[in-house]
Amino acid sequence: MTSTAPPAAEAKRSAREVFTAISGLIVGMFVAVLSGTIVSTSLPVIISDLGGTQSQYTWVITASLLATAITTPIWGKLADLVDRKILVQLSLIIFTAGTVIAGFSTDTNMLIAVRVIQGVGVGGLMSLVMIAVALIISPRERGKYMGVVGGIMALATIGGPLLGGVITDTLGWRANFFVGVPFAIAALLLLQFTLHLPKPAKAKVSIDYFGIVLLAVGVSTLLIWVSMGGNQFDWDSSTSITLAITAGVAIAAFITVEFFVKEPIVPMSLFRNRTFTLSVVASIAIGVSMFATSVFLAQYFQLARGATPTESGLMTIPMIIGQMGASIIIGQLVSRFGKWKGWMVTGSVLTLVGVSLMSTLRYDTPFPFVAVYMFVLGAGLGMVMQNLTLIVQNDTPPSQLGAASSNVNFFRTIAGTIGVTVMGSLLATSVGTYMTDALSVFTPTTPDEISALQNLASGDVPKVSDLPDTIRTVVEAAYGHGIADAFMIAIPLAVLGIIAIAFIKNKPLSTKTSAELLREQAEESAIELAEAEVGSSASTGTIRLSAAESGR
Repeated sequence: MTSTAPPAAEAKRSAREVFTAISGLIVGMFVAVLSGTIVSTSLPVIISDLGGTQSQYTWVITASLLATAITTPIWGKLADLVDRKILVQLSLIIFTAGTVIAGFSTDTNMLIAVRVIQGVGVGGLMSLVMIAVALIISPRERGKYMGVVGGIMALATIGGPLLGGVITDTLGWRANFFVGVPFAIAALLLLQFTLHLPKPAKAKVSIDYFGIVLLAVGVSTLLIWVSMGGNQFDWDSSTSITLAITAGVAIAAFITVEFFVKEPIVPMSLFRNRTFTLSVVASIAIGVSMFATSVFLAQYFQLARGATPTESGLMTIPMIIGQMGASIIIGQLVSRFGKWKGWMVTGSVLTLVGVSLMSTLRYDTPFPFVAVYMFVLGAGLGMVMQNLTLIVQNDTPPSQLGAASSNVNFFRTIAGTIGVTVMGSLLATSVGTYMTDALSVFTPTTPDEISALQNLASGDVPKVSDLPDTIRTVVEAAYGHGIADAFMIAIPLAVLGIIAIAFIKNKPLSTKTSAELLREQAEESAIELAEAEVGSSASTGTIRLSAAESGR
């Protein structure tokens, strides 16, 4: 009998070797973060220039988030079946192509469509990068390295809005979409030459196409229903009822299908794991707060406070410092002491405090107060976001690493997408109500005031700087109050997040990488197979011996 010796355990990598291995991943994430943040401050200008409405403003965001949400578990499932390195490179290429095409958008609808392509690429990057890191670095050590990675991401996150504002004010908003291309090319080269990942076990790839279709139909229909209900049609209209039933049936059918297909997008067996289930609940709460701030802060500063894109980027620095500072510092502390739960509970409480403070915003709230609100919320999100993925990876079998990691991101993105859509719908309704009430007693006296009122009546996102002072104050007050109202939706979800995190089992962080665990499983399987073969041979020999004796 011949047997194949299991692969020898790899020597422990030095810090330099680890950073070399993940350098391409870092640059890839840098491109994704930079491409998102560099556009965030210019988005009000983009929508206004393309003649978009507040509803379209929201859909520019939700189109990308929806594509990211739907494709994240697909990328994650593929990572358990096929070459992960190729998947990372493919997702980066798709993302970069979508970003470049977005720079040539001629109207808001085209921009929304191209954002879907971007979202597909982001779905791959967000899930595959964390999976690759888990294969290289153990949970106990991961916080230390991810803290340093967080510092590099801080450069993209802080520098993006500032650079985007300057580019928009000098070269125009289209130039923002082309800045990340050189970094994307560098990331692809680094990935090719520095990233070496273990190949997944050979298996026939089975894609859950039916589940993909049902998920896309269910979530898309749900978003259309919640974003247009009460505006494009009445909540009790036949259109509303049809959309609600379609969304409900599609989502219920998707859940049912996932129980029976060979390779489900969302393996329902994962929900037997208490850590995974509670982390999903917490991710839902965190996702709404995270995406809401990224979407509505630029609008608050530019539409409620009259800031330029450059000024808007500067004003968001307290939020970024809080988020990235907490991520880096807490990551180091988690790696050093191996304790994570206390920090996550603290972060979830700070998130609740932060969104509660944001719900009190007005157009004339003193900026030092706004800065404190943003810092508190950012610190809370920084303590919780990455650690949720970390504890799920720590308590998941390595064979399901891709599915578990990507599905935490999936539910966070889905929740953020739905949350932003609902909040955007509430914002549009609130702004319209506040402006109508304030302008009902206003009598225009100049051609500029008449023209401004006509433009506001069209529903397009206004250019605040072009409005007459008499109307500008009304618009700024309406947006300030409306954005605060939108943040109120995040408060009960933040409470739910605290409860979920409090009940997650406080399991110690493993000191072994997922690749090492996979090798151990392979060795155990080989030993069990050898023992079974030996037992079978011994049993066969006994039977033959007995037969020979009985024949004498």
